Amino acid sequence: MQQKVKVAAVQIAPVVMEAEATAEKVCEYVGKAAAEGARLVLFPEAMISGYPWAVRFAVSVGRREPVGRKAFERYWRAAIDVPGPITRRIGEAAKRYGCYVAIGVMERDTTYSGGTLFCTVLYFGPDGQLLGKHRKLKPTAAERYIWGEGDGSTMPVFATEFGRFGALICWENYMPLARMAMYGKGLDIYLAPTADSRDTWQASMQHIACEGRCFVISCCQYLTKDMYPRELEVLNELEGAPQVLSRGGSAIISPMGEYLAGPLWGEEGIVSAELDLSLLPQARFDLDVVGHYSRPDVFRLIVDERPKPVVEYVRTENS
Repeated sequence: MQQKVKVAAVQIAPVVMEAEATAEKVCEYVGKAAAEGARLVLFPEAMISGYPWAVRFAVSVGRREPVGRKAFERYWRAAIDVPGPITRRIGEAAKRYGCYVAIGVMERDTTYSGGTLFCTVLYFGPDGQLLGKHRKLKPTAAERYIWGEGDGSTMPVFATEFGRFGALICWENYMPLARMAMYGKGLDIYLAPTADSRDTWQASMQHIACEGRCFVISCCQYLTKDMYPRELEVLNELEGAPQVLSRGGSAIISPMGEYLAGPLWGEEGIVSAELDLSLLPQARFDLDVVGHYSRPDVFRLIVDERPKPVVEYVRTENS
């Protein structure tokens, strides 16, 4: 394994509800991060094409208003198919600049009706290939109005020349069993794309770095209220919301919980750091939660990674 690698968290705003324009911006920033030497580049949760801060889509308990349905249609159209034209475009950028890319997207269901959206992280290799994806297991609070749930079949970890990386999205990182499932795959670089820009999130990222004895890259959007399209059907729902909807806070943290870069607040930018991978065994000398610090005779976690199809068709041999 390489002893050192440069990584980056790209803290930028999407072109809200415009997938093509956001993809163009993403590819530009892949190049910028790679120019700084980054071999692994992380973008925020819901980068394509926007986390819907303060937007409720005119939903209340028991009611869905027509104007909210129109707004959701706009949001749905700004989501992407996986694979599809946008994923090919990002893959081409990863190949052009020779780096791994992880990015949060709104993914349209392409297996069944196409009506469901998933909050997803996509992974691309330096050869431009789409390596895999992770769908958010549990949307938080009002996110449940607009996103479906993933299952255990999309929790990959990827082995590279500089160690293994994988991701949990936003408040999935508050699910202790989900974290343990990732640690059990030998995670070295823990990716945490998020929409949480509060101080408490920083404490959680430092805790995860210490708990998992891994490097943590946390990446959040910087977004202001005036970045929403003026024609958004439920723009009135932003009244009373602060001007800065997400202040960022992207950071890179060592396996001992120390900041290597960031947090970056109140602006777009790239947070980057060189990871010294020799720190991994040093940190695990006295704590390895899936190794010498475990007690499988007392505690065991069973993770079901089988896909859960909604519809299963049973046919005869001749059909």
